[in-house]
Amino acid sequence: MFKNFTFRWLRWRRPTAPLPTLPDGIERHFVDTPGGKIEVLRGNPQRSSATATATTQRSNAAPLFFVHGGMGGAWVWLEYLEYFAARGIPCYAVSMRGHGGSYYPSFLRMVYATTKHHLADDVLAGLRWVQEREGGKEVVLVGHSSGGGLSQMILSEQEAKVKGLALVAAVPGFGSQRVYDSWYALDRWFIPRMIFHLWHPNSPLSHPAFTKRAFFNPEMSDAYVEKFQERAAPYESFIWALGMMKPFIHYQKVVGQISSWGSSRQGILVLSGEVDKIMRLPIMEDLAETYRKTYRDMVQQKKLDGEEDGVKSLPGEGGLDDSGLGVRYCVVPRAGHHLQNDITWELGAKKLLDFYEQL
Repeated sequence: MFKNFTFRWLRWRRPTAPLPTLPDGIERHFVDTPGGKIEVLRGNPQRSSATATATTQRSNAAPLFFVHGGMGGAWVWLEYLEYFAARGIPCYAVSMRGHGGSYYPSFLRMVYATTKHHLADDVLAGLRWVQEREGGKEVVLVGHSSGGGLSQMILSEQEAKVKGLALVAAVPGFGSQRVYDSWYALDRWFIPRMIFHLWHPNSPLSHPAFTKRAFFNPEMSDAYVEKFQERAAPYESFIWALGMMKPFIHYQKVVGQISSWGSSRQGILVLSGEVDKIMRLPIMEDLAETYRKTYRDMVQQKKLDGEEDGVKSLPGEGGLDDSGLGVRYCVVPRAGHHLQNDITWELGAKKLLDFYEQL
């Protein structure tokens, strides 16, 4: 019972090892911010290792901009960066401070003094750098988990205008209390282990066995999960998580910052993992329904040029996808919370591609 109560995987200091080598076709850039340099990874269509032949970037294609969640980094999007670059779509992923190849605040500053707004500033710095590089084009914003919460908050505060919004197993704007209820149900030793680990924020993921249980399909290899564990952020912001426990966005403002409405297009994608134990399907279904209600209300109030077209089933793997009232809701079969890295990640990438191409 106590075999996994260990400090082995917990870290208290900034990482000092060289940054990992990237796959062929992925470039690493750095963006200056007032606090330090943040990392942005780019998938290069001309050099992608995901295709045997050179790929030309699509003309006038909107860039995809990926935002990671807690304890992640731009590296959690490597599979997707290669996938979309191979299809000629410009794509980028940011690492917020304290993650990936970005600068690291001290343990105390990161854990107890880094707010969701500090991290949103890093996302915005990366997003604006991408827009400048891409000639001012609006991005399709893709946020995972707590990064999906940040993505909604950025639009709610009208800090950016985007072509589309994809919420990948994202913290819902109505708050994450149900998410943590899911985690407590999954791990009855959550609180005792936190105390044992002196309230280290990574305690719930302090062993690859816990990470696999929380984030992946049980069929995922232990070797992959251990490598994933080694790349995770050494410590995380408590304040970020606490800042999303209760409702933290204005839904109409989020919808108003998306530009691709009209005709039969859906501007929002809610992408869920079928076996996600954290952002369970009922939570993600409620998120999709909340945005559909918002869309319907805004169309009826003449605040949005759209259609009340109803919700219809979509063809696709798994048979649980539907579309309508401004939102696509899609489920990735056999995928857990980190669906972009799980055993069926390519099915999720295809669902995101289908959403992208209808914008």
